Amino acid sequence: MDLMLNCQAVSKAIGPRSLFDSVSFTVNRGERLGIIGANGTGKTTLLRILSGMDSVDSGKVTLSKNIRTGHLAQSDVFRGNDTVGDVLYESLHDLELDDTEEYNRVHSMLSRAEFSSPDSAVQPLSGGWRKRLSICSALVRQPDILLMDEPTNHLDLEGILWLEKLLGSPFPESPAAFVLVSHDRVFLENMANRIMEISPMYPDGIFTVDGNYSTFLQRKEEFLAQQEELETRLANKARRETEWLRRGPKARTTKAKYRIDEAHRLHSELDQIKRRNREKKKIQVDFTTTDRKTKKLLEARKLSKSFDDRSLFSGLDIILAPRRRLGLLGPNGCGKSTLMHILAGAGSEKGLLPDSGSIKTADKVKIVSFTQNREQLDLSSTLRQALSPEGETVVYRHRSLHIVTWAKKFLFTVDQLDTPVGNLSGGEQAKILIADIMRQPADILLLDEPTNDLDIPSLQVLEESLLEFSGAVVLVTHDRFLMDSVCDSVLGFDGRGKVTYFADYEQWISSLKETEPEKPAAPEKQHKNKKRVKGRLSYLDQREYDAMEEKILLAEEEEQKLQQRMDDPDTASDPERLHECWEQLENVRSTIHDLYRRWEELEELKNSGSG
Repeated sequence: MDLMLNCQAVSKAIGPRSLFDSVSFTVNRGERLGIIGANGTGKTTLLRILSGMDSVDSGKVTLSKNIRTGHLAQSDVFRGNDTVGDVLYESLHDLELDDTEEYNRVHSMLSRAEFSSPDSAVQPLSGGWRKRLSICSALVRQPDILLMDEPTNHLDLEGILWLEKLLGSPFPESPAAFVLVSHDRVFLENMANRIMEISPMYPDGIFTVDGNYSTFLQRKEEFLAQQEELETRLANKARRETEWLRRGPKARTTKAKYRIDEAHRLHSELDQIKRRNREKKKIQVDFTTTDRKTKKLLEARKLSKSFDDRSLFSGLDIILAPRRRLGLLGPNGCGKSTLMHILAGAGSEKGLLPDSGSIKTADKVKIVSFTQNREQLDLSSTLRQALSPEGETVVYRHRSLHIVTWAKKFLFTVDQLDTPVGNLSGGEQAKILIADIMRQPADILLLDEPTNDLDIPSLQVLEESLLEFSGAVVLVTHDRFLMDSVCDSVLGFDGRGKVTYFADYEQWISSLKETEPEKPAAPEKQHKNKKRVKGRLSYLDQREYDAMEEKILLAEEEEQKLQQRMDDPDTASDPERLHECWEQLENVRSTIHDLYRRWEELEELKNSGSG
């Protein structure tokens, strides 16, 4: 094992609330550590501590010699007049690289991220492309350990697939190890080889399993079952010891003092395990239906919609019936949210109208919407006002519930009720919106990215609730696990006006191989102090071609050095060093192979314009 980072007995509290206590773990070369846990357990704070951006209350974090970390935050902060090239050059300003190295890093990274030009302005980029830029900004520094906080947030499904490919490829920019905080269960399954959950339900505050997310779930289930059995055994033993303690004084001689001490220790241990086992609390999500028996709730025929002469969809037919669960898939900006707005306004003159087509609904159909931009939240109001606008009680399924009881359904505490909504986390704000739609009886639920910022326990409850809902559901989400579990069919948008029905997510993914992802357009102006190269090769391709020989030469020199190390008797006699050296050699050889293949592609493109 090649130790890169050591976290020893780290504790952190915010005010009176302890986030984690005496947490210890290591990160070794080649590890891909996924950190999970409920909202508020301190995952983001832990990443900031590991990156040196935040301090510890006790304990320490140490890095091995010459190890450099990189940090990808949940949100980005870009200057309004920057180009994507400016952002990456700014990321490198403190590394003291020469101009050639800076240039090669920036243009290679932008090429891998599929930006059409370093001159593309940041300001008009969508949330997904801004996220790509943030990822590039962290990777271009070539950190040894990359610390990523919710890296899939704001990425559409194509963007997530791009990120998985990027992190899984042996490029020079790829970190030797990474630590990621994520609620995306499929992303964890595909990318992590070690999972750590932060939770007070575990004796040490964390539970770590080597393996992917599926392996973690299996081990966690086994561990929690063992904890339940342990509680039962301790309870039985404690009952017997309590009966013994209650006997007369003659039964408790000085010779049995050790047994008295052991009985008290046993009760203390039982109290601790009871508290841990009671920590397995989940939010209570249960959507209310009108129990309408109509066979068709909504029927849309030949819908079409365009914006700025760009077709989002045309000739679209949708039929929603009870227990129909339809997923919408496609790149950001393809028209998914627009379609949701049109469906939400069905039967209302105030809603967004299609350019053509018709929508018929059942008489007095109830349509309830969840919108991803959270515009209906008043950030200045308190949690109490947001959960119960009418006063101290909430009417849910014809029953009147006190605000405290209602808040506890979503794991809010009494102390939080007077907290401004703007001070709550993204996950807590999402729970407020879910609470709001739970109070409204619905025939059709329109859910536009309801999973944003929700922790994994909340996602699991949401999934179960949607499966039990007897009305119709239209769902937009980048959570592939939820999409697969809930939806019985999906509607795929290609971003160019075509929409197609698919049986499931996997079938849609297969169809993507036949299409190219849409890229942001480059502005008219050029990057300052950088001249565009004319010819058959594009700007990025020409620069990549110019630097290719040097890259290959450096990679082949590295290959030769590694081969010499493998032949060294000291390495050959040490199995761990030999295995590590072999892995590095294989990665370098893979890189060389990719470089030669890319060089040949660029040669063909260059020569195709000659003569």
